[in-house]
This record gives sequence, C-alpha cells and structure tokens, in this order.
Amino acid sequence: MENFGFLKIAAAIPEVRVADCEFNGQQIEKMIFNAYSQGAKIICFPELSVTSYSCGDLFFQKKLIQAAEETVIGLLKATKNVPIIFIIGVPIEHNSKLYNCAIICFEGSIRGIVPKTYIPNYAEFYEKRWFQSYQPVNIPFPQTIRYTDTDILFGTNILFNIGCGKFAIEICEDLWSVIPPSSCYAMSGASLIFNLSASNELIGKQQYVKSLISQQSARCQAAYLYTSAGFGESTTDVVYTGNAYIYENGKLLAESQRFQLKEQLIINDIDFDLLNAERQRNTTFIAKPSVNCTDYAEETLISTNPSKENFQLNRFINPAPFIPVTDNYNESCEEIFSIQVLGLAKRLVHTSACSLILGVSGGLDSTLALLVCVKTVDRLKLSRQMICGVTMPGFGTSNRTHQNARRLMETLGITVKDIDITVACEQHFKDIDHNITQHDITYENTQARERTQILMDLANQLNGLVIGTGDMSELALGWATYNGDHISMYGVNAGIPKTLVRHLVKWVTENQMNTETDWETQKTLRDIIETPVSPELLPVDSQGTMTQFTEDLIGPYELHDFFLFYTLRYGFSPEKIYFLAQHAFKNNYETTIILRWMEVFYRRFFSQQFKRSCMPDGTKVGSVNLSPRGDWRMPSDANVNLWLEEIERLKKI
Repeated sequence: MENFGFLKIAAAIPEVRVADCEFNGQQIEKMIFNAYSQGAKIICFPELSVTSYSCGDLFFQKKLIQAAEETVIGLLKATKNVPIIFIIGVPIEHNSKLYNCAIICFEGSIRGIVPKTYIPNYAEFYEKRWFQSYQPVNIPFPQTIRYTDTDILFGTNILFNIGCGKFAIEICEDLWSVIPPSSCYAMSGASLIFNLSASNELIGKQQYVKSLISQQSARCQAAYLYTSAGFGESTTDVVYTGNAYIYENGKLLAESQRFQLKEQLIINDIDFDLLNAERQRNTTFIAKPSVNCTDYAEETLISTNPSKENFQLNRFINPAPFIPVTDNYNESCEEIFSIQVLGLAKRLVHTSACSLILGVSGGLDSTLALLVCVKTVDRLKLSRQMICGVTMPGFGTSNRTHQNARRLMETLGITVKDIDITVACEQHFKDIDHNITQHDITYENTQARERTQILMDLANQLNGLVIGTGDMSELALGWATYNGDHISMYGVNAGIPKTLVRHLVKWVTENQMNTETDWETQKTLRDIIETPVSPELLPVDSQGTMTQFTEDLIGPYELHDFFLFYTLRYGFSPEKIYFLAQHAFKNNYETTIILRWMEVFYRRFFSQQFKRSCMPDGTKVGSVNLSPRGDWRMPSDANVNLWLEEIERLKKI
C-alpha cells in the first residue's frame, strides 16, 4: 500500500505581474521545484496564473495569448524530468472563442485541459466580456484540441487517474453554482478536487468561502484544494489577498495567510484510505444521483503511484481523536453532555421510574454517570433525592475513592447508601469453596457481581432504573465483569471513550458546578479527576492506598482509544494504524510499546465481543459506537489471526 494511502499535495500562490507571462512562468517554475523538493506529488496554481487574472481587455490581445502558450511550453521543458503533476491557469483560444482553462501537466506533456463552466458577470468580475462558458452539447466524451502543437483532451468531463485515486478540476465560480461540477465528479469516482480561483477580498468573504469549501468537501466526501490569486494582481478596483485551503471530508488541513507580499506554498497529505472508507459506509453517496452525471466518466491515466521510500507525513495526527478540537471546545462538551442527559431523560419519562440507582466508586466513570443523573432530574424538575447513589467498599477500595464518593453524593444532595460487600463476598467464597487468599479472577469478579446484585435489588425495591457507569473503551476491551458491572438498565456512558470521560468531568466541574454552593462539589471533583484509573478489586496496602492500576494491566487508554477510533471509524489495517500512532505518539511511546499494546487491543477486542452483543441500551454520542443494534455488528466468534499476523510482521521490521 503506497504511502499508507496518503498523497502529498500543494497549493501555490505565486507572486505575479499583470500580463508578464515570462515573469509569472519563472515564479511558477520555482514553486514547482520547491514543492517537489518537499515531496509533493501534485501542485495547483490559481486561476489564469500564467497571465495573471486581472488583465482585463488585454485578454483580447493575441500577443498575450501567444505569450501564455510559449510560457506553458517553457514550463513543460523545464519540468520534463520532474515527476510532479502541476496544474496552472491559462487563457486558451479554440474555434475563435477564448476559454479560461486549467492545464494539467506531467513529465513534459499536457495530459488534459479543463475549461471553466460558469463565467461570472458581477460588477467586479465581468468575465463574460472576455471568456466563453464551456457548455458541451451532445458530446459524451472529451474533445481533442490542438495546443502547443499537440492534440490534447479538452473538456469538463475528464477524471485524472493517479493510481491511488482520481482527481478532477473546477474553476472558481464553478464551486459557487447550484450544482457544482465537483458534485458530479465525486459521483463518478473523483476523491480529490482542485479549484483554481481568483477571488477578490471583501469584508466577511473569507469565512463564507471557507464554509462553502468545507461543505462541498464534506458533501462530496472528497479532499478539496482551493487556491486563489494573491499579491501582484491589479488593485485598480479590487484587491486579491491570496487564499489557499486544503480540506478533507469537510475538515480543514491547511490554509495560507492573507495579505502577504510574497508567494506562499501550503502542503499537506490527503488520506485516500480515509475518503474511501467514508464513501463505502455512506449508502446515499453511491445512490443514483438526482442530476445526470453520465458525461463525467472519461479518464486519462497519469502514472504517479507514490513510494514509501523517504515518505514524510506532513499532516498533524491527533493523539486523542475522541477529544473535541473545534474552535469552541466548551460548546462541543456541552453538546456531548446534553446528549447524555436527554437520552436518560427520555428513558426515565418513558419507564415512569421513581428512582435512579447507580454505584458510585469515586472514580471517573461513575462520577460522570452521577453528574448526568443529577442534571437529568434537574432538567425534569424532579428531586435529586430520587437518585440513589450506592458506595460499596470491598477488598480493594481505597480510602481516597471511598471518601470522594461519599463527599460527592452528599454535596450533590442525592440519597446516599453505604453498603460494605466484604462479608457477602466472604460468604460467597465459602459457598463455592474458594480460597479467599487466592486473588484470581474469581476473587475479583465476585465483588463486581455482588455490587450489581445490590443495585438490581435496590432498583426493584425503589421502583427504579440501574444506571450503567461503564464507558466505551471498557466495552471495546471487555474490561468489565460479565453479568457484573457489564449489566445495567441504561448505560449513559456507553458512547463515551475513557479519554473523553476525564475531559467531560472537568468541563462539568468548571461550567455546571460554578455557584458558591458548589464549592465543596468542585473540590471533590478535582480530586477525582486526579485519581488514577483502577478497578479496585485487589486488596489495598496497609495505608489504605490502591495497589491495582488499570493501565498497568491492559495498557494506556490513550493508545487503546486511538486504536479503537481508526479501527471502527475507517477500518484501517494494523499497519496503517501503527504508522499513524508512531506520528501521533512519537514523543510519548517507543514503537515497541505501541505494538505491544496494539496486540493486546486486537486480542481483547475480538475475544470480548460476546459482552457487547448483549450490552444494555445507551446513547450514541460520536461517530464511533459499539452498540450491536446499530454501529458495530460483529460475530462473537470472529477470528483475530489476520490482524495478529500483521502485527507480528511489523515487529520484525
């Protein structure tokens, strides 16, 4: 798999001089070599970049059109031995008509010419004065025109195959149309769209353009590169400030800086595997389109399969893909928490339950579940006393977590029960003839099942619902006792991965518990946030301090959540996930450590599916979920060998 599905592309904003094709050609050539030296496989320049966009009536001058063609010939000669595709904007005369075109060049030849479809007729863009709109009538395939003494494909129905995927071209105003050409290109297989533009600057226009590109990229489930004219264009009536963006499935990967007085080059890596995975899962994407796209299928092959050799990834790989990285972090956290609250509110109203029962351990998961319960009854204008929080200290319960659990429940004003389970567990050990000094899985799971029995019986007694506290990461790894903490009547954390739980508790602490009466609650919550993750099933030490730490046993949750996200969201192979993890955690974990815990992840993920197959109802929050009724339908006896064999191969590299 070449470069793990990544392709490095570049958006260029060269300095230009109006109608100075020689100077503009030199700037283009310089930037082509610059992009190539940084590993780019494709570079795109703005609209009419060879002549400059703002030539006005000079476009009627035959000398300018000839000079543009001569410049193109010079660029082809200069880049003949440089294996990089470059896309430039050129005015081309054909059949006594002038077209605003994009020229696609590779290894010394032109591989296609795409004319602009939608020609603007605004006060500042009176393009129809000079250029014709290309509207082919009854032409099922691209035409061939003579340019640079060569017969070249010409038309708007050309897709360019580059081995790892296909790309297509639209020019400036094409994107602003009701049905942009890129919509049909995408339906016909293009995963990458290039837009050559020359859009002037106006107050508020930048955000509108970014929104337009983001939505089109997301709608087409494609990568979208947009590059617009910058410094050097005429400022007689308008100003061109140089805007370039690279989007992938609606997400901004890179952007230029406006108002620069020199050329700019932005480079980033497009993940074709990610885009293909998105399209495979989207049944509406492959559905029959409501518009006729049958004229957008002709392809011309460009052999530029990238090699893994010396490949350097440019893009940022987020080590915490489940954590919101939007501009408004608070808004994202509020949205997630509100989804949890609304889900529980519906279940509470529907069942007419008189109480909510949950075990409160003093750990993060049960704390988040309790906070959801509190805000749910608050929203429904019910008494917090209907929430019954139960702390059930056992053999491994530490003083810190037990005290935090009690303080939290008391300050929140809910009903508190403290039930010691040690005697009941000791009796159970006697009943099944188990040696209490044998601290094995029976010893641990007995405690989890005893706690669940208490909660279920209390729910019967109080006509209530048992609220599950386990999170999505625990479900993925099967880190739950079957018929123990694995069971509840509604799992409010089922869609929340472990790495997100801490962030949500912190957000609630700072934003939902910020009155004077919440000071004690805040204090307790802050200590809970700092408490290590532990099942607390093995005996504490002589000081009452926990001795069992989850991440020492099964590995860091930040790694497991990373593996989980890319396994479920995009179906990536272990090799690609390992490659991404190396970049994301290069300053945190050695590669051997990443592989070690990756193997644990796959083994547990496959072997523990039976627990997920009968998991309780719980609300979905993000794009990844493990519900067997919706997002993840996996047989419990699936074989993991294919994935483990690849990990073994990676260990030998």
